[in-house]
Amino acid sequence: MGKLSLIIKREYKARVSNRSFIVMTFLSPIIAVGMIFLIVYLTQVNQDGQRTIVVVDDSGLFYKDFENTEDINYVDLSPIGLDNAKESVRSNGYFGLLYIPKDVKSKPSTVRFFGSEVPGFSTLDAMEEQIEKKLTDEKLVDRGVDLDMIEESKTLVSINIENFTGERTSKISNWIKAGFGGGAGYLLMMFIIIYGNMVMRSVIEEKTNRIIEVIISSVKPFKLMMGKIIGTTLAGITQFTIWIILGGVLLFALVSFLGIDATSGQVPLGNMAATDLDKIELIILDILKLPLITLAIFFIIYFIGGYFLYSSIYAAIGAAVDSETDTQQFMLPLITPLMLAIYVGFFAVIDNPHGIVAVVFSYIPLTSPIVMLMRIPFGVAWWELLISVGILVASFIFTVWFGSKIYRVGILMYGKKPTYKELMKWLKY
Repeated sequence: MGKLSLIIKREYKARVSNRSFIVMTFLSPIIAVGMIFLIVYLTQVNQDGQRTIVVVDDSGLFYKDFENTEDINYVDLSPIGLDNAKESVRSNGYFGLLYIPKDVKSKPSTVRFFGSEVPGFSTLDAMEEQIEKKLTDEKLVDRGVDLDMIEESKTLVSINIENFTGERTSKISNWIKAGFGGGAGYLLMMFIIIYGNMVMRSVIEEKTNRIIEVIISSVKPFKLMMGKIIGTTLAGITQFTIWIILGGVLLFALVSFLGIDATSGQVPLGNMAATDLDKIELIILDILKLPLITLAIFFIIYFIGGYFLYSSIYAAIGAAVDSETDTQQFMLPLITPLMLAIYVGFFAVIDNPHGIVAVVFSYIPLTSPIVMLMRIPFGVAWWELLISVGILVASFIFTVWFGSKIYRVGILMYGKKPTYKELMKWLKY
């Protein structure tokens, strides 16, 4: 046990005292926060400019229907004709020209847009929706239908959702749950990839420098591998904690000292309708009803189990090769389960969190740390969690045994890139 603790301390100190580790620990939150505000700034700049669209309506039906918005300013140049309007668009640098022909009622597909670039989906949809509505109304009037009667007959239905005990919930409840679970799962995946690679590079570095030959003479390969995994894990947790604290402080400081209005562009609560306030209240209640404590506890459990599971594989790969370039043949089989877990989580769990696909993948050890974290906000029985964690722990123990056998042989192998067949042979030694 004493030698294991020495290896853990050595690995931890080697990681945290590394210059690149220190630089990235303090630089990464600054870059991340800076990118957030850069995106917000660029989004605001992108929305500040108002585009001018010229309308030439030969049908005479739409001259009052196109209303200006914050993004689009409509200018009616129907009296000067299409050719002159085109010239006006080019000379004034307008965004484009919407042409509505005289026979648009019988030939709606003849509506055209002229411009040097294609308008965005929202802009195009808004124009199409306006034209479609007007033409539909005109056809109804031609057939003797009273539009006022139709308008008065329209009834909006909003289904209220509640459980059998009478507790109400919002319509986006599933997306809230998916957001919390997906965020936890994605965070775990990134941690496994980043710090798993760190374990692998550490093994390759010591193997290349032949330091490992000295270390292996006084400690068993299994303890050496476990020491590297635990030491790197502690270094990763240290870095991650600093990121959270520093990132939070930077966000708070920038919002406070730069005078950024967090509610900019939003409708003030005082001006909101009662229904809007009710929706916000339901969303807040949905967040408060989430099993946040359970999610936090099992995030730690799955983090430890999942990280140790994958790190032992990363360590075995590092021991089996001589350079980081040689690891490429092993990376795809290792990354595939993680990516598959993310896709299953976002497509299967959100649609049916208790379906057969979601349940099965929450038991498979290579995918359960991510998929089960994404299922927890939807409510998972305690026995399912115990089965999933039990399988993960058993798999971790087997993987450590499996990885240590490859590690024991590969750590002293040089000059040859191993194949999968050779790795299987090493298990018999």
